[in-house]
Amino acid sequence: MKAARLTLATLTAAIALPAHAAQPVTGRWATVDAKAIVQIAPCGKSLCGKIEKILKPTPGRPNTDMENIDPTLRSRPLLGLPLLTGFSDAGSIWKGTIYDPESGKSYMSKISRNPNGSLKVQGCIAFFCKTQTWTAVR
Repeated sequence: MKAARLTLATLTAAIALPAHAAQPVTGRWATVDAKAIVQIAPCGKSLCGKIEKILKPTPGRPNTDMENIDPTLRSRPLLGLPLLTGFSDAGSIWKGTIYDPESGKSYMSKISRNPNGSLKVQGCIAFFCKTQTWTAVR
């Protein structure tokens, strides 16, 4: 009887706990070194992020997706280019895919809000992640 009450109390407490959701990440964000502004917004049932404005173009580099592994996409402009795709709430973080136009490669990605309000952006291969901090733009 005592074990049954303990089990019931444990189940009741577990049901009463709210589900932990990732903090919102929508908005406008300046990438590392303020090279570009990325707009993160709903995209169907997920979140996506596109280059809204290029602040610091790379000297001598065309403003196209010239490093893309798909030759048919190399002429598409960087402005409006989707960098973040398919992001969904995964508890305390958002998970999806990030595209790096400098390498032409896509990576698994995690994004989350830092306590100071900035955005922690990670591109990962297996367990190895490269982290950037993006800042909010008004």
